[in-house]
Amino acid sequence: MAAEATGSPAGVACSGCGGTEVDAVEQVRTGRGASRQRLYSRLAPGPEKGGDGCLHFVEGMVLTGMGVALAATGVGQDKPLYTVAGVLLALVCFFGTFAVVRDDRREKAAAEAGAGHADWLWQPAHYCYGCGSVFCPGGVPWPGALTPEQFKKLVWTEAGYADQLTPGDRAREAELPPDVLPWRP
Repeated sequence: MAAEATGSPAGVACSGCGGTEVDAVEQVRTGRGASRQRLYSRLAPGPEKGGDGCLHFVEGMVLTGMGVALAATGVGQDKPLYTVAGVLLALVCFFGTFAVVRDDRREKAAAEAGAGHADWLWQPAHYCYGCGSVFCPGGVPWPGALTPEQFKKLVWTEAGYADQLTPGDRAREAELPPDVLPWRP
């Protein structure tokens, strides 16, 4: 009865506690209690990379322009400190902008490249409201139940973008059970 009320398939029971109040992870991220438990980010299938670095490029060029303006002010008022500081600011901002934009594109490319593998692990996953664990019915593609943090680390690691887990994200420090992916050494 509880399984039908939540919209989960009939007969799906949590592999951790045996409870039947479960839903697909995709539904849980935006469903009841998701914001209170921060499930949207805890069960994220991957980093949400928007744009292509254009905003960072514009910001960097504005700061570079401010450095050039400071240097021009120094030249016009015969103030060498302003000139040197403006030139240094412009150079740091100019080259820093290209480094940031390159990293943005690299991270976005990694997220796009790993999306298929992440979906393979993420789509069949279910969340148990009773014990707060994530599992796959039938134990495929992994057996047992994981915490949301372990689940996120599993998906992000296997998709190739675990390095994009932010500092302070508990998934970054989560330990995966040794038998979670039996085909991996």
